[in-house]
This record gives sequence, structure tokens and C-alpha cells, in this order.
Amino acid sequence: MDFTGRKLIVVGGSSGMGRQVAADVVSRGGSAVVIGSRPERVEKTVADLATRGQAWGITADLRDPAEATRVREELADQHADATLLVNAAGVFKPLPFLEHTAADYDSYLDLNKATFLITQTVAQGMVNSGQGGAMVNIGSMWAKQAIAATPSSAYSMAKAGLHALTQHLALELAAYKIRVNAISPAVVATPIYEGFIPPAEVSTVLAGFDSFHPIGRIGTTEDVSAAVTFLLSDQAGWVTGAIWDVDGGVMAGRNQ
Repeated sequence: MDFTGRKLIVVGGSSGMGRQVAADVVSRGGSAVVIGSRPERVEKTVADLATRGQAWGITADLRDPAEATRVREELADQHADATLLVNAAGVFKPLPFLEHTAADYDSYLDLNKATFLITQTVAQGMVNSGQGGAMVNIGSMWAKQAIAATPSSAYSMAKAGLHALTQHLALELAAYKIRVNAISPAVVATPIYEGFIPPAEVSTVLAGFDSFHPIGRIGTTEDVSAAVTFLLSDQAGWVTGAIWDVDGGVMAGRNQ
């Protein structure tokens, strides 16, 4: 796959799956704008990417409406030439339904709102340029299947909304030569789990999910990026509105 001359915007691009996609696109000739909430991670990601190609960083807490607006303005002013978008930002903190508060529920929905509006801004740039483009949303298996070990009602609502947005945008933006797809991963080794598991224990806890997947292991960011970069590439030129299970076989049938 060749991304020469293509600019990618990655919402949630300073760690995990988004970071890997940015690295793979830049390594194949593209450039990347990474948006993340932690300044140190954004700076390190941009520095790493800059050894392979061109990269920019934007630090913002997208759950803050003012910050989300600032990001949209910067993208419209400086990166309206982007033809690739990946929405990879996420919050994941499993809680029983009866323990959810309005505040933690809002953290999911505020992020979805920011994703919606940033996608609108990027799409408008693609429309204005007449070049078209490709978008990939990082959804989740949890939007399709409830798992007793990880009660995730609020998270699943947010990701199910992203799946629905994918199909609606695929229909609405097709006339502008913009393709919109999503992937639906199961357990993937990323820093997101450090939000509720002590960092020193993450590897051990995640290893306990290996047998949950028919393939016999949890996913890697490389596994996910392989699917995402394909969907972004011209090789997937006849694919839009798809929500791909990139999940080690979980949706086909779980081992547990």
C-alpha cells in the first residue's frame, strides 16, 4: 500500500491503535496529524513519526467542548488537505450498569460528540477539495456482544453509535468519493486498560483473555492497523459502509 502524498488525521493518534496506524501510513509515504489528550504522548509520537516522514501534533481534551472547537478550527485552517481520517479516540472503564454516574456516562458521549463534529470538519475539507477520501472508525466488539467479565453498557452505547454513524456517512458521502468504514476489535493490547488496571498488572490480566479468542491470543495494534490501513487504501476502493470484525474470531463463536 502506498500513501505517498496523502495526509492522515488520527483522532486518538498518540497511543495504541491510532498511533500504530499513523506510523504505518507515514512509513508508506504519507503524513499524519495526531490528536491526543496527553502532551507528552503527543510530543513523543510526533518525534517518532518525524524520523519516518512529516507529522504534526494537536493536544486537546476532546470531552471539553471548547477544546474540541479549537481542534476543529485548527484542522480547517491548517489541514483541510487531509484525505484520510481515523477516529480512534476512546474511553473504556467497565462498570456495572447500576454503578454508572451521569458524569462518567457523559465522558463517553462528549467524546462521541467531538468525534462527530471533527469528522464533519474533515469531511467538509474533502468535499471542498474534490479529491474525496477515506475514513475508518474504530468501533468495538462490545457494541455487538455483551461480556459478563467486562460490563460496559455506556461504552457499548458509544461504540454502537459509531457503528451507526459509519453506515450513515457511507451513504451520504459516497457521492463525494468519500468512503467510510469501521472495524470492530475484541481485546487488543493497548494503554487504554491502564485506566482501570494497574500498569504493572495489565499484561497478566490481558493474557487471561487469550483463550477467549478462537485464534488463541489477544490482538496487537499491528493486527488492527493492517485492517485499517487496507480500508484507507485504494485497494479497498469498492468497500464502504462495512463494519469489519477484527477480533480473533470472537464474533464467530467464543471459546468461553
